[in-house]
Amino acid sequence: MGVINVTPDSFSDGGRFDRPEAAVRQAARMLAAGADVLDLGGQSTRPGALELDADQEWRRLAPALNAILQAHPQALLSIDTFHPAVAERALAAGAHWINNVRGVADQAMVPVVAASGCPYVLMHSRGSSQAMDGLATYGNVTLEVRDALLEATDQALAAGVAADQLIWDPGLGFAKTTAQNLELLRQLDLLVAEGFPVLIGASRKRFIGDVLDQPRPQARLWGTAAVGGQAIAKGARILRVHDVGPMVQTARMADALWR
Repeated sequence: MGVINVTPDSFSDGGRFDRPEAAVRQAARMLAAGADVLDLGGQSTRPGALELDADQEWRRLAPALNAILQAHPQALLSIDTFHPAVAERALAAGAHWINNVRGVADQAMVPVVAASGCPYVLMHSRGSSQAMDGLATYGNVTLEVRDALLEATDQALAAGVAADQLIWDPGLGFAKTTAQNLELLRQLDLLVAEGFPVLIGASRKRFIGDVLDQPRPQARLWGTAAVGGQAIAKGARILRVHDVGPMVQTARMADALWR
């Protein structure tokens, strides 16, 4: 899954792809490099980011979405949003997946997903972007993340979402410390064992920078690759990444070793 942020303030590539023509060129590069899905986001969800309302997010997202759909009609497009109104508009425009960073904490998206039948990435997080860093308190982070995902899954199934629509994301970096992110990755097989495809979104994140003492997100490529290999060894099915070409190579080699 290749990440395309049409935002001025994303932690890693803010402002690079916020014009439709730049987003289309990036989509072309990612598809050529082997991306299976493109994940298009209209607002930053990094810790501390200011949040947009649904209308603001849609005004930012719609031009890039429409331009990519026109230029690359064969591409699978995921929309990274926690606003049901944005998800509904994006699906109507031709998007295929919804990726909800607040899927565990907020069930408002469920009716949209149930009505559309689209794949739905259900992610674990706590609090808003501004509050999440203060909510990283767990007794056993892996078991608590698993239990929260199970509870949200039961609620989604009861509301009409089909089991085969669901993809789990433990939410690395969202209300989790560096040590907690590493623990989740070591015990990822406990989540995989529940039977839902697991997505890992670790690309360039702060916890990798902490381990490597590397403040520049763009310089965390090899740390991201190491996380990708670990995730695949533990059974993850999808890697959400910025650097598609190197991560496709990482995934293929890890598949050959561990799958």
